[in-house]
Amino acid sequence: MKRRVVVTGLGVVTAVSCQVNDLWQRILAGESGVHLVRLCDTSDLKVKIGGDIYDWNPSAYIDAKEAKRIDRFTQFALVAGADALRDSGLDLAQEDTYRCGVVLGSGIGGLCEIESQMSRLMTKGPDRVSAFTVPKMMLNAAGSMLSIVHGIRGPNYAVATACASATNAMADALKLIQDGRADVIVTGGTEAAITRMGISAFQNIKALSMRNDDPAGASRPFDADRDGFVFSEGAGLLIFEELEHARARDANIYCEVFGAGVSTDAGHITQPDENGAGAARAISNAVLDSQIELSDIDYINAHGTGTELNDRAETMAIKQVFGDHAKKVSISSTKSQLGHTLGASGGIELVITIKALQERVVPPTINLETPDPLCDLDYTPLQPRERDIKVAMSNSFGFGGHNACIVVGHLRNGTVQ
Repeated sequence: MKRRVVVTGLGVVTAVSCQVNDLWQRILAGESGVHLVRLCDTSDLKVKIGGDIYDWNPSAYIDAKEAKRIDRFTQFALVAGADALRDSGLDLAQEDTYRCGVVLGSGIGGLCEIESQMSRLMTKGPDRVSAFTVPKMMLNAAGSMLSIVHGIRGPNYAVATACASATNAMADALKLIQDGRADVIVTGGTEAAITRMGISAFQNIKALSMRNDDPAGASRPFDADRDGFVFSEGAGLLIFEELEHARARDANIYCEVFGAGVSTDAGHITQPDENGAGAARAISNAVLDSQIELSDIDYINAHGTGTELNDRAETMAIKQVFGDHAKKVSISSTKSQLGHTLGASGGIELVITIKALQERVVPPTINLETPDPLCDLDYTPLQPRERDIKVAMSNSFGFGGHNACIVVGHLRNGTVQ
């Protein structure tokens, strides 16, 4: 018998807002976090827009000396993690910390540090490369620092599956608790890769929107005029907890995590399977793992990046799996407002999915003004819509052909076999 898993805490860092409830209200209002990039010099770059958190200041959470010793993506995780833990009401001093863990996703890790130290190497020589370079750039640094700060001694590792990283991490967290290897997992994803190198690399594979004259209108998932995704940064962390453990401490329970599914396209290093076959398998696996019917799914927070291939492949995948029910599912891409936070996107989007579940409102896909005829499902264009959402899914698909989906819903009666 599987142990049941619930969500008891939420924390976010985004270009729209760094507070969960405020973020939700701004999402419903259709606000965009996309603007002209201020974090780095874009004067000679083709792409000048993004969702950078240009006014980032973690001083309320991290002292100045410590902040200099950790990369930006780790700072994001520490802030979102602290908020999620506070929101959960967990008192780790009262917990068996060997039964608590951290599983985080990040697609790139400490690119800010890599770029900074490469510059030092080239201009000042090898002896001036910082001794903190390795612990700042490594992918597991965010999870490691969360465990150090909060004394979490259980399972702790990083997941790197490009833009599917956070959802893959959360799928692992779910299984760790279901299988009895942990009672509490801090999970989700974090990413801070908006640098000159990062923007240049993505623009040169023609993945990014070039709509520099209209930043807020640049991220256009499922729209016929879309021209690529908008690069963003941030973190979304959640507290996954075993149901009876949460009940014993009278925790506020946001929702139950029903199941997750993963797959790999085994096709192309950057392009999705054009027929959406791999994504369809991950969606099917998530439904099967959740022990629900296809018709139970009311809402999907789509991967919806705003690239031509991805949006069409995801549409085809949803149709393949859901058949006639696909037309009845409410779908939206909140990347239209947040931009694409790569390995953090699944964590941020699950937080928003949970708010949609709680508030019974489907968030909008802004900028969806001229639907692509090949993307012909209900993508909730422009305005939010009330709906009694009982079960919801969040999709994440990444470079390398990685696919991951997770399903959440209102706490259900009975046990899971």
